[in-house]
Amino acid sequence: MVEDIIPTLGGSIFMHRTMSNLTKLPISVIKALRKLGEDINDARRRRRITLKLMAERAGTSRATMGKIEKGDPTTSIGGYASALFVLGMTNRLHTLVDAAADLTGRELEDERLPQRVRLPKTHTK
Repeated sequence: MVEDIIPTLGGSIFMHRTMSNLTKLPISVIKALRKLGEDINDARRRRRITLKLMAERAGTSRATMGKIEKGDPTTSIGGYASALFVLGMTNRLHTLVDAAADLTGRELEDERLPQRVRLPKTHTK
């Protein structure tokens, strides 16, 4: 595997190369995935679950579970969700992009609010 960091106007792009793919992701995304993988690994070990058993319970292979624990960006979100299910942590998925925590989205919505509201004119004859 080869990893390069490519500077761009909006920040840096991380290039993750494997034999069959080339994924361009922002460095912050790569760091977040690696942290997620490390956290899954730590949670599994705290529960004294072997990698083999974790993979069986998640319905995946040991190789895929190893990729998940490394934060591999080419692994499906379903794989990560299955790992969280095995650990009893799927409740965290429900609030991942919850509107209540979307401050930027709410600010953008507030900018589009009308300055004043008028009732539609009714036509009477």
